[in-house]
Amino acid sequence: MRLGVLDVGSNTVHLLVVDAHRGAHPWPAHSEKAVLRLAEQIGPDGALTTAGADSLVRAVASAKESAFGLGTDDLIAFATSAVRDATNSVAVLARVQAETGVRLEVLTGADEARMTFLAVRRWFGWSAGRLLVLDIGGGSLEIAAGIDEDPDAAVSLPLGAGRLTRRQLRVAAGSSTPPGAEQVERLRAYVDGQLDTVAGELNKVGWERPVATSKTFRTLARLAGAAPSGAGVWARRRLTRSGLRQVLGFIRHIPPAQLVELGGVSAGRAHQLLAGAVVAEAAMRRLDISTLEICPWALREGVILRRLDQLAPL
Repeated sequence: MRLGVLDVGSNTVHLLVVDAHRGAHPWPAHSEKAVLRLAEQIGPDGALTTAGADSLVRAVASAKESAFGLGTDDLIAFATSAVRDATNSVAVLARVQAETGVRLEVLTGADEARMTFLAVRRWFGWSAGRLLVLDIGGGSLEIAAGIDEDPDAAVSLPLGAGRLTRRQLRVAAGSSTPPGAEQVERLRAYVDGQLDTVAGELNKVGWERPVATSKTFRTLARLAGAAPSGAGVWARRRLTRSGLRQVLGFIRHIPPAQLVELGGVSAGRAHQLLAGAVVAEAAMRRLDISTLEICPWALREGVILRRLDQLAPL
């Protein structure tokens, strides 16, 4: 069957259409993104602005038209931290459904961690043993660990690259000045403090194979020397802690406006890269990880796999 998954995230609204059936690899048939940066359109009162809600409605309507124009049998639509954390999320969700006919399911952070973990487990298989999975999004950091398809531990922390850029580093897209050393050190201390709350629990669960997913980790791995996207989805990619420290050491001195000149860095996320690198380095250090494998599957694939499981005949 042909499935569509619509991911309303902190940075983008991403439609992925795949051809899939239970037990088979979901093959992408179409992908399109709208860069909305919803997290940056949260007002001082914590509510998504009218302009932000307007852009969301337009993006969802356009994605729905594309999905069903491609013959999609089912459209799974969900929203993560930007909509989840907005104080007017109920009203925004109601408006989206009323004007587009699309019902957005708001995932909890723990649900994000579980579904991402499922995708990674299916990608690597049972031979991978006990997994640890890290995923840095725009609004949150998800971590999950376990031996089965449902992890033994699944946590979410407010350590998304976009959130920390906005609240801690206070750097705007296209900025010509990098954050100061004191800002970066305050951010590092804040991230360490947040990780303190979960490091003990995760270490008790334990793991044999640490894995990372998400655009942030893929970009950092690319800057550290991993294969470019053109090498294909099957190319093995890794990120070492020593390589990450080298990347962090030079990008902290480069203005966001110039980071886009580096291979693999997208213009829409360049200003968030430093915060993402600080989170990645802190997580690897606090969890004593020397090397992360990069998995091309993440939350969207996990949502698709879970839906396929639900549709399977008894």
